[in-house]
Amino acid sequence: MNSVSPTSVQYLSQDELRHSEGKQLFNPRASSQGRTYSGLFPGGAAARCQQSEPDEVDKIKSKLLSTWNNVKYGWTVKTKTNFSKVSPVHIFGHTYHFECDEDVEGFQKDFASRIWLTYRRDFQQLEGTMWTTDCGWGCMLRSGQMLLAQGLIVHFLGKDWTWPDALHTPGLVEMEPMKATHLPYPSTSSSHQGPSIPTDRSRGPWELRAPRHTRSPDELEKERYHRKIISWFADRPQAHFGIHRLVSLGHSSGKKAGDWYGPSVAAHIIRKAVDCCSEAGNLVVYVSQDCTVYKGDVANLANKSEDRTAWDPGAVWKAVIILVPMRLGGEAFNPAYVDCVKELLKLEFCIGIIGGKPRHSLYFVGYQDDALLYLDPHYCQPFVDTTKENFPLESFHCNSPRKTAFTKVDPSCTIGFYAHHRTEFEELCLHLTQVLNSSTAKEKYPMFSIVEGCAQEYGLEELSAHFSQQKVQTRQSSRRGRAKKPSTEDFVVL
Repeated sequence: MNSVSPTSVQYLSQDELRHSEGKQLFNPRASSQGRTYSGLFPGGAAARCQQSEPDEVDKIKSKLLSTWNNVKYGWTVKTKTNFSKVSPVHIFGHTYHFECDEDVEGFQKDFASRIWLTYRRDFQQLEGTMWTTDCGWGCMLRSGQMLLAQGLIVHFLGKDWTWPDALHTPGLVEMEPMKATHLPYPSTSSSHQGPSIPTDRSRGPWELRAPRHTRSPDELEKERYHRKIISWFADRPQAHFGIHRLVSLGHSSGKKAGDWYGPSVAAHIIRKAVDCCSEAGNLVVYVSQDCTVYKGDVANLANKSEDRTAWDPGAVWKAVIILVPMRLGGEAFNPAYVDCVKELLKLEFCIGIIGGKPRHSLYFVGYQDDALLYLDPHYCQPFVDTTKENFPLESFHCNSPRKTAFTKVDPSCTIGFYAHHRTEFEELCLHLTQVLNSSTAKEKYPMFSIVEGCAQEYGLEELSAHFSQQKVQTRQSSRRGRAKKPSTEDFVVL
């Protein structure tokens, strides 16, 4: 099979980029064998920095701290992420074929436009603690932030929005046009070369690659919202969806800074955060119960017409994010659900999945063949002050896509969907019902269900409230005993 390599370098800190002085950064293990890097993303290197250099001690300290955190908390050295040239890549309802030059660039822009939220350090202490970093424990909250950020991008900027500077951002290494890997494959020539990426070789290896264009008023307005959305996730107490706010909201679920947060708890924290945000007044979050989405409950939550019932044709709805926590298997992910997960990720309504590996949360945004495409929060970056005008955006976007096999992921996850209005919600329910009940579903029990009516009609509200209270008490009484293994009590095992 012919394959291409969209990235060939580890994540590097901004300090490392800033002090590279035009030198190529590389993986020592790979370079020692005289290998060259090939990749999907065009050039990219840090633009020349106007800031003064910190002293040598701070520079060394920053590098050592980043390296230690990244290795300790799940980051792994991986020189390449190979993408097949003959199989499509699906990401948030978009499909890309790498035989086509336009699709290659489209995928680059699409992936690099996603908001990337990672571990941060040196932010203001979390209230009542000594924590000034979330390294080692905040990955699920960061994954939840990324899922919510995607929902907000769709809500304010639209499903087809891409960041105009996605291909202008500083890259991680100098990359060559992608070429097919020489692998034996029936009826495929091993010498076939993939589509090349246009680059301007007259520029230095660490300069921006593509010419910037004058932006229209509409683009300027969207960029303003782009920056505003990122500022809502800033690592400061005042940020609507920052780590300080999420940790505070987690207290009601028996969680505190330094604890492990599961996908279900993260979903409820996201719901509370949106409920408390006045600037997201036209958006609500619904979290399913027992792997069941009750259409009546969603309708009542989204209805903003006080004088009309939710299903009245004249009723006006708020936009809604639907989060479905679930557990797809026992100790390991049940491969019978792979096809269904793929179909859900193909939907334009999908805003991603938070899950990952045991105690190693990831944010899944798409797939190719039998591998999930993800953004990884396990990279410690310095605090960025988003209150400053034109604060740097580069550390909030990642141009290094990574993949992992379905069989390696943890069965605990939360999947998210977005519907802008009532018609979209009805269309979403129709698509979900078709996917969940299709003939390709290999399991007797679907991943989750879409049903008419409200939870109270099924006698579940009291049971859910009692279960939640019992769950908090159990956590408080046995936190020490469960500290070394992830919780499964938030899920229905399918």
